[in-house]
Amino acid sequence: MERHDIPKCLVDIRTSINSIESYLTEQMGELRDFNLYKQKKSLRRSVERELEIIGEATNRILKTSPAFEISNARKIIDLRNWVIHAYDNVNDTVIWGIVTNHLPLLKAEVDRLLGEQ
Repeated sequence: MERHDIPKCLVDIRTSINSIESYLTEQMGELRDFNLYKQKKSLRRSVERELEIIGEATNRILKTSPAFEISNARKIIDLRNWVIHAYDNVNDTVIWGIVTNHLPLLKAEVDRLLGEQ
């Protein structure tokens, strides 16, 4: 991958975050309820897939530019690996925490980085 592909990866990350937000709204409305999330397998799988994409895009960015600054980049990549390779041990509570607490921050960071590109 070339350095000029980094903006594409950032757009992919933002698109996946927007998709997660959309899935949650479509399935839950404005009420974001963990118990409802746990009950909806298709919603959980959709969110997990988008997290895989976010992790892979982050991994590609760091392979191209190891000093590129994305907060918690290693944790994002580790999450991708966990969801893919330990699919039978994915913890819904951990995923929910990431989606509700960390994705808004990542989205803001990606938007800022895209503005700098």
